[in-house]
Amino acid sequence: MFKNIPKPMLARMEHLEAVDRRDRTDGTEHLKRLRQVPRITGKFIGLLASLAPAGEYVEVGTSAGYSSLWLWMALKGRGIRHKTYEILPEKAALARETFRLAGVSGDVELIEGDFLERGGSLANIAFCFVDCEKHFYESIFRMVAGKMVPGGLLAADNAISHQEEIKGMLDTVEADDRFDSLIVPVGQGVLVCRRV
Repeated sequence: MFKNIPKPMLARMEHLEAVDRRDRTDGTEHLKRLRQVPRITGKFIGLLASLAPAGEYVEVGTSAGYSSLWLWMALKGRGIRHKTYEILPEKAALARETFRLAGVSGDVELIEGDFLERGGSLANIAFCFVDCEKHFYESIFRMVAGKMVPGGLLAADNAISHQEEIKGMLDTVEADDRFDSLIVPVGQGVLVCRRV
């Protein structure tokens, strides 16, 4: 899956990685930073997505589309077009540029707006990746939990680095008998939940 990344995609990924590194050190305003996952987390969510069952594939928090490219690799050749939601117009514009330059525009559906307002019609969710503002995590989990297929996977980033901020979600997941879960120490920590 990771051995033959198309050159235009790899070039865009490397560009976004450089921008993300710069954003974290040059005083860029918090909401304007890319705040994307590191490469190791991208690979991890790609592997998770490749193991998920049939159904809808969803990402909440597109930013510039970096993690979407890792998910695209997992879904390539499977006939699955994943949906990614981004609330900030300027980030959505960057993501559209990423998808165009990487040659995946036809395989990724970018939905601009608030996932909690726009994602209600989803059903049969097989995979969901959450990487947005942390105070939304619990509401997102509550919204998607009942819509996930048996064996479906939900992954949430920053489960170690922002553990206190997402404590409500962590407690909700732990109390939900429909899910097995654990925090994996990859990148900033990824909460992985599996619908039983």
